[in-house]
Amino acid sequence: MIKALDHIQLALPAGSEDDLRAFYCDALGMVEIPKPAPLRGRGGFWANAGELQVHFGVDLDFHPATKAHLAFAVADIDALARDLADKGYPVTWDTALPDVRRFFCNDPVGNRMEFIAAPV
Repeated sequence: MIKALDHIQLALPAGSEDDLRAFYCDALGMVEIPKPAPLRGRGGFWANAGELQVHFGVDLDFHPATKAHLAFAVADIDALARDLADKGYPVTWDTALPDVRRFFCNDPVGNRMEFIAAPV
């Protein structure tokens, strides 16, 4: 039986690692961690988002995830939205769920991300 989520993986096109590091590490504050030596030649990179490990893997037939997405709970959703927009990553607020403050933002290669205000 499943006990926990070990990690998530996002696909990226070859050569886009620096753009994605700028988004996920610099803008969102994830911390890059070393990939195991046997996997380093595959491209991509790994990062921690709090206790969650995120693997970014090269897909030679890359197509961005425009419906499927990750949803991150964040402490200060307004500050993050401003910061992302200031860095050139447009955000789209969504009010479909009246009790949930959230917005969507695409990463530099078009993968859809959701950001939800964490409960206070």
